[in-house]
Amino acid sequence: MRTEKIIGLLFIVGAIAVFVPYTILSVIFDYPGILREDAGTILTRFWEGGARLIWVWWAFAILGLPLLAAYVLLGQRLEGKVSYVRWATTLGVISGIAQIIGLLRWVFVVPVLANTYVASADSATREASKVVFLAIHQFGGVLLGEHIGQLFTIAWMVMMATAFRQIRLLPPWVSWFGYAAGAFYLPAQAELFATVMPGFPAWDWAGLIGSTLWLIWLVIVGVKMLKTGIG
Repeated sequence: MRTEKIIGLLFIVGAIAVFVPYTILSVIFDYPGILREDAGTILTRFWEGGARLIWVWWAFAILGLPLLAAYVLLGQRLEGKVSYVRWATTLGVISGIAQIIGLLRWVFVVPVLANTYVASADSATREASKVVFLAIHQFGGVLLGEHIGQLFTIAWMVMMATAFRQIRLLPPWVSWFGYAAGAFYLPAQAELFATVMPGFPAWDWAGLIGSTLWLIWLVIVGVKMLKTGIG
């Protein structure tokens, strides 16, 4: 199979694979709305989800790996045509790794805190579990997964969309769709700043709309590459 077709399949499979556990989490854990609840409520809901919920979080983290492979393969194919593609690939890989690490906190850290919080009858221990959860959430979720992960994802998407236009790899509308996705996704960063600066203006739907458009764009790029390849 030609490399172009492999890249296309990886984009399609990776985007769909990420969307499936995300959808499951929205149903069984009210994600991402649950994150706006009190830490004690989140830990209790997580504990109630049991092993099933942990495995869904693990799948959410790991099933994005095909996208990293696609980033690298596409970068290798285009870096000789566009000088900044190597930088874009680096940002894309960092974004994926940051998001995977951030998501895996729900697999290897949060279960311990949830068990401690629910099982303990000592109020001090329960409060300590909430404080540790908030610290881990701010570092692993807000800083790594959402700030670095999402910001670098947007940068990769915009840079690659520009590269596509520059070498006329795909129809122009594909690049413009990528720009639009980035424009919707970027305001999601405001919600992150609002976690440390109360009152900071934020649009709650930016993250959901932006990430959905990003996944749709990946599928579009994948389908186009299956059909046309790389010249």
